Amino acid sequence: MEEGKVLVVEDEPMVAEVVERYLRRDGYDVSIVHDGKAAIDEFAAFAPDLVVLDLMLPKVDGREVCRTIRSRSQTPVIMLTARGEEIDKLVGLELGADDYVTKPFSPRELVARVKAVLRRTGTRDRPDNDVLRFDDLQVSGSARTVENGQGPVQLTAREFDLLHFLASHPGQVFSRPKLMDEVWDYEYAGDTSTVTVHMRRLRSKVEQDPSRPRHLKTVWGVGYKFEP
Repeated sequence: MEEGKVLVVEDEPMVAEVVERYLRRDGYDVSIVHDGKAAIDEFAAFAPDLVVLDLMLPKVDGREVCRTIRSRSQTPVIMLTARGEEIDKLVGLELGADDYVTKPFSPRELVARVKAVLRRTGTRDRPDNDVLRFDDLQVSGSARTVENGQGPVQLTAREFDLLHFLASHPGQVFSRPKLMDEVWDYEYAGDTSTVTVHMRRLRSKVEQDPSRPRHLKTVWGVGYKFEP
């Protein structure tokens, strides 16, 4: 049974081959390209369910590829970054990547991340009436859509997951590690900066005044909560 289509953008042929082998073994249809220009072309032709994207690429770098994908689609992106390059991780998340994996990585870990992201973005197991309404905000779990007082809001897959989880537990405070565990489906070994970045992006899209959020509240020293 085919699990989904994954576009892998990686300029190291050996790494790309290993990733492809592990993904195919788990039932994914995989397309491999080795530079950023080919990635943009193949994204349009292959229409993947998820993109594994190396940050450092020839011709067009991963940042620009991610930016281009986000201008066209909300397809989930897992970015591959160099070990220790914290700024690269944060830049990738700011551009709209849903997750990142640090090189060198375990192929099994990458496949687990792919499964986790696709499981979260899948709609087959969500109830049709999974709609949360809060005055100026409406969040539909089945359709994976969000509307505020100004109309539809375009969120990345991970931004939607974070909003939907918090809105499903109004008034409850969650620490960053707990959100990593609940929304990302795994633990990040203490690195919770991705939660902070996603919350900042989410507020900029959902809140009328991101500097004074109405719904997405920070509980200083603890974490975040959704205020209905």
